[in-house]
Amino acid sequence: MTPSTTLTTILDRLASLYGMPVAHPDGDALVGLVGTILSQATTDRNAERAYHDLVVAFPTWESVRDAPQADLAAAIQHGGLAMIKSSRIQAALRDLTAILPPGDPSLAQRTADWLRSQPVEVARQALQTLPGVGPKTAACVLLFHLGLPSMPVDTHVYRVSQRLGLFSTNTSLARAHNWYDTWTPPSLVYSLHILLITHGRRICRSRSPRCSICPLRDMCAYYGSNVVEHYHS
Repeated sequence: MTPSTTLTTILDRLASLYGMPVAHPDGDALVGLVGTILSQATTDRNAERAYHDLVVAFPTWESVRDAPQADLAAAIQHGGLAMIKSSRIQAALRDLTAILPPGDPSLAQRTADWLRSQPVEVARQALQTLPGVGPKTAACVLLFHLGLPSMPVDTHVYRVSQRLGLFSTNTSLARAHNWYDTWTPPSLVYSLHILLITHGRRICRSRSPRCSICPLRDMCAYYGSNVVEHYHS
């Protein structure tokens, strides 16, 4: 089987177990970009509080970009590292402004329109030039907020993929992102991402994976080399 066929089989089996996820992108890439920066080195609760305080204090992304840094830092203080994060947020918004075509629509709309107009690889690379944005963040912005087919490889996707033998255990995260973007059928990216995360949390756990009930065990290199060999030793 080709990798694309294998991924389709994996998706079909996991969807039979968990159901098929449906994407609901909000169309605002800056929500994802700023939200990710706020989530760094803090809890989800604190990041959400910081984001809420930010949007209450600043009605537009332009006002976030152009505010005195001290004012932005004060607004997001509940997320921690406020001076560092405020600097990154404003630098990212300024850098985006510089690369976007000029026009009347809002910064959010111009960003979304421009990213959608580019090949996915170009859009992803453009996002990765922004401060604090790596391949996972770029892929999350494109997939969850714009509905573009770029696979975020988080810890669950990475672990499940390695155990299945989709790529080797020494594959870097950057190469893992490239592998998925090369081989995943575009229409399946969102559903496969969510299903792999769900599977990593419920069955293919980091510790004590529940291999005996896994619908992928006949395809799994980890199960074949560890569980079966241990059983017969």
